[in-house]
Amino acid sequence: MPCWKNNNTLATASPRPLRSWPSWLGWLCLWLAWLATPVWAQTNIALLDSQLERAEDGIYLSATLDFELSPALEDALGRGLALNFVLQAEVLRERWYWYDKKLSLAERYYRLAYQPLSRRWRLQVSPTPLVNSGLGVTLGNSYESLSDALLGLQKTTRWKVIEPGLLQKDAKQRLDLRFRLDLSQLPQALQFGSQASSDWNLSLSHSFRLEDLAK
Repeated sequence: MPCWKNNNTLATASPRPLRSWPSWLGWLCLWLAWLATPVWAQTNIALLDSQLERAEDGIYLSATLDFELSPALEDALGRGLALNFVLQAEVLRERWYWYDKKLSLAERYYRLAYQPLSRRWRLQVSPTPLVNSGLGVTLGNSYESLSDALLGLQKTTRWKVIEPGLLQKDAKQRLDLRFRLDLSQLPQALQFGSQASSDWNLSLSHSFRLEDLAK
């Protein structure tokens, strides 16, 4: 005799439990919480007292970045989250027939953090990316207040951005100065939400003409 399947087993079978829903629901809630954070006006950075100085061993930049941290960034620092910043000075030779030629790139990396035990603020500065291992050339200063630490972050004095002999006379050249909060150094759980919030958008881009500095 033919063997018929019992359709009742399909009707009475219980659905497989969705075991992964707490995981993705948690990430969704975290993302929605970041989006629900009150959005303040986007922070603007002003470049003050900028000066390029030519010396025998190269060209130096002195400048002051004028900005304030948003309440969200101050709150993150107070909760023990370190903030990383990047300052870049890229020298380009302009070419009408092709893309601009990159001549050099100077970089500075900053890490600002609050130390709850000593109740002091620490600012680290390095020419290479800062890593948790502590290796490399890193300068660090300790401050009593956040405002004092920000002054150390905002003020750049005689930073060597161009090596001697790099610029060519009668060539169109410029220096692109860029400063930004490095969101890639945040914990992965915060990176996506921070990119969607103007509280975390902190950046500056400014160009200097270099024709007068070329010999």
